[in-house]
Amino acid sequence: MEPLDSLFMRRALSLARAQLGRVAPNPAVGCVIVHNGHVCAEAATEDGGRPHAEERALQEAGEEAAGADIYVTLEPCARRSDGRPSCAQMILAARPARVIIACHDPHPQAAGMGLALLRAGGIAIEMGLHGAQAEALNIGFFTKVKTGLPFFTLSEHGDDFDAEMILQPEESFEAGLKRMGAAGLTRVFARYGSASAEAFARACAARSTRS
Repeated sequence: MEPLDSLFMRRALSLARAQLGRVAPNPAVGCVIVHNGHVCAEAATEDGGRPHAEERALQEAGEEAAGADIYVTLEPCARRSDGRPSCAQMILAARPARVIIACHDPHPQAAGMGLALLRAGGIAIEMGLHGAQAEALNIGFFTKVKTGLPFFTLSEHGDDFDAEMILQPEESFEAGLKRMGAAGLTRVFARYGSASAEAFARACAARSTRS
């Protein structure tokens, strides 16, 4: 990888990070398109999760996407639930020179299929640039895909989170987490000293006793 590759991927990560807490149930993704060393487009996942970052950036780049380098923080989707062209299909149609991807997407609508589509279409793929940062960025989305539950932590503030956990009367921590996961949330928090934080501590203690 060239030093500029790192620079452009860090920019894509910055774009994605700014959307944390705003895009559930989708991941926060950043995309930068570079043609002949010039950034011709950049975008992040829109509020509410759509449009995807790649779709927005490709629309902005237009014909300049042909022969360009596309930096994206997460593997492009291979299928879309609404039946529209996937990000991988749109990238393939744009005919870039390279697609540089920070990390894999475990979601069933990606999970290696986006990469396979691009490779089958003759697009050069480079994987793993700043992958650890990209994985940490979307720990909430990855946790939700794996477990059906959102990522949870204690925090003094609500920045970067989808919602604060406020338990309903007589609701357990586990039930509250399941409820928030069913609502499509991926990153939730409780404030230190709150009833939800106390319920979390009790749940941890109970799990420790059972083990």
